[in-house]
Amino acid sequence: QLQLVESGGGLVQPGGSLRLSCAASGFALDFYAIGWFRQAPGKEREGVSCISSNNIITNYTESVKGRFTISKDNAKKMVYLQMNSLKPEDTGIYYCAAAAVLGSACASEYHYWGQGTQVTVSS
Repeated sequence: QLQLVESGGGLVQPGGSLRLSCAASGFALDFYAIGWFRQAPGKEREGVSCISSNNIITNYTESVKGRFTISKDNAKKMVYLQMNSLKPEDTGIYYCAAAAVLGSACASEYHYWGQGTQVTVSS
């Protein structure tokens, strides 16, 4: 059974850092693109970052470029989102998602989702 479990969220002050983790089980990350998404209260879910199955391509939404870094360890079946210089507008539930897309591309649609982890940026 394919499963994704996020962890690493919490409360952090503006300017602080967090590293989110996404543990995959039941499938090999080598064959999947992974995306990180977030949903703030009262807002639609938005894509934050993605990484291709071969780890060559990474994309970021404009608001997090230069602050967030996505990485994937296929051997450990782990995906990470390093978040630095956090801002209150980064607050939300963060989800990782997987799509069976091979090669150097992110996915346009994701079929497998984790349960999410809460990130709150506040002083």
